[in-house]
Amino acid sequence: MLKSTTLCLVATLILNISAFSVSAQNTGLLGKVAIDGSSTVYPISEAAASGFQKQYPNVKVSVGVSGTGGGFKRFTVGDTDISDASRPIKDSEFKAARESGINFFELPVAYDGLTLVAQKNNTWLNNLTIDEIKKIFLAGSAAKTWAEVREGWPNEQIRIFAPGTDSGTFDYFKEVVVGKTGGSLRSDMSTSEDDNVLVTGVSGTPNSIGFFGVAYYEENKDKLKSISIVNPKTGDSVSPTSQTIENGTYAPFSRPLFIYVNADSFKRPEMRKFVGYYLQNAAKLSSSSGYVALPTAIYKEAMMHCRKGKTGTHYLTSDLEKRSGPVTEIYQESNLVK
Repeated sequence: MLKSTTLCLVATLILNISAFSVSAQNTGLLGKVAIDGSSTVYPISEAAASGFQKQYPNVKVSVGVSGTGGGFKRFTVGDTDISDASRPIKDSEFKAARESGINFFELPVAYDGLTLVAQKNNTWLNNLTIDEIKKIFLAGSAAKTWAEVREGWPNEQIRIFAPGTDSGTFDYFKEVVVGKTGGSLRSDMSTSEDDNVLVTGVSGTPNSIGFFGVAYYEENKDKLKSISIVNPKTGDSVSPTSQTIENGTYAPFSRPLFIYVNADSFKRPEMRKFVGYYLQNAAKLSSSSGYVALPTAIYKEAMMHCRKGKTGTHYLTSDLEKRSGPVTEIYQESNLVK
């Protein structure tokens, strides 16, 4: 029964993407596709660009990495066709798009697990509770040494390597750690929009800690170790894996990743083909990039949004208040706000 249901879902998805289907023989397509934004989503979009250009060599697809916030700054004034985002669009960014007359499709492409990491040869930093993470990262009460975080840990200075403030990963981490207290993260962190810089920082600095998307950890497992997170509800220490990210037990650091597509740009033939290729291959591209594929129904819904011209965001209410929850519950047409 399960096999039959899966085959039906795949068949339905293929049927619904027929309007976007890519022909390997159609090399006459011309044009450009400009993408910018999240360094977390970058590996997926870069893989999509590479695969697409093999089939359409006369279409130039450029993929930038200015961070989620930086990408939205460009996207909301019409400078780019697609914005990679490791968080949903904010109310201020949504307003900026409205003011510029930019309509967009909001398309989830993968699951990610925001991963805290330490140097590979660190023998004692194996797991953290949310309260301990707050001791490390919250401004004002931030611990200076590891001994202040947990009894028995070394009396050594804490060195932190974190994404820049334009990063959606930074925003998401801050949202989880700070919550609704109105506080902020400590200001003495070494930050960069380039996750490879963070990898180098953590791997080369004893007693350090950092965080970024799970794909960059998977690429650098020879240099880094992941730090398990104690699930606040179950008390279990959970590592970021495909299974724990997808089922939500890696909490509270599991999240969806997105691309935002300019609706006017989507009218161009090369854009329609590229977005179709991206969504058609998103599950495979996500997995090969170190992330976790979304349910088939989500990709199908995203395709239908594009076909029907359903623009807007699902993650803000009509009053532009933030809407949160599992992507399978939030990404419904009934939640769409233009």
